[in-house]
Amino acid sequence: MELEGRVAVVTGGAGGIGAALCRAFLDEGMRVVVADVQPDAVDAAVAELSARGEVLGVVTDVSRPEPLEELADRTWERFGACHVLVNNAGVGAPSANVWETTVNDWRWVHGVNVMGVVHGILAFVPRMIAAGEPGHVVNTSSGDGGIEPLPGASVYASSKAAVSTLTECLAQQLRSEGTALQASVFYPSGGLLRTGLWESDRTRPAELAREKPRPTEPMTVAKLEAMAETQGFDLPWQDLDELARVVVDDLRGDEPFIHMIDRESMGPTLRRRADALEQGRLPEHEKGPLG
Repeated sequence: MELEGRVAVVTGGAGGIGAALCRAFLDEGMRVVVADVQPDAVDAAVAELSARGEVLGVVTDVSRPEPLEELADRTWERFGACHVLVNNAGVGAPSANVWETTVNDWRWVHGVNVMGVVHGILAFVPRMIAAGEPGHVVNTSSGDGGIEPLPGASVYASSKAAVSTLTECLAQQLRSEGTALQASVFYPSGGLLRTGLWESDRTRPAELAREKPRPTEPMTVAKLEAMAETQGFDLPWQDLDELARVVVDDLRGDEPFIHMIDRESMGPTLRRRADALEQGRLPEHEKGPLG
């Protein structure tokens, strides 16, 4: 896919992986729309990214359909097209046994992580198909759920499993209907990720607050780094710009269905799980790069 001069829209684009993707797209000569739920973060991202190319910032709450329709309207008004849509916005939930979660945990996390992707597809894909130009939809999932779920992260893991399945269905449909579009799954990988996911509560709406106290205190980057320093070990942080380049290089190349560092590492995990399921057994969970 030729990227120079094309238009990319990135939700959750004002920080972390989203901002890294915006930088990578701009470095390819693309025009970029930064969508994020925090107005101050959008303004700061546009101010920083504008030095690299043409950028539009739009405050967007992906959990509702109307803001995505507005995002699409503003994208077409400004640039006349969208060629790469990255449904990247996501939030995490407290680690808890399923019976210790709350209804609002599920409403909030699935509202952003799953319905945010759905809303993006519904607002953009029909217009992208109608335009008849080559295009690509990238949905950010997670190895936690998309490949192997962390047992303690039931709310988050189930949302990301849904994103992976949804994307596979979308990709098959885009192909079978003869459109010029493709769809793929992005698995952020390579190590620990310094993103806003660690502190998702800062954007949690008051109406979706937890109905009871958290079962555990939230882990933050600062806490994790303090623990590592106390215990004398280095944390394996993954460079986010390097991770974003994986997606860009894939789109410029043969466009695989999975964007991931060390894609081959998922094979043993999936085969082990498949063997257990074939025998009717609960897969054993192994701690590793995916948790």
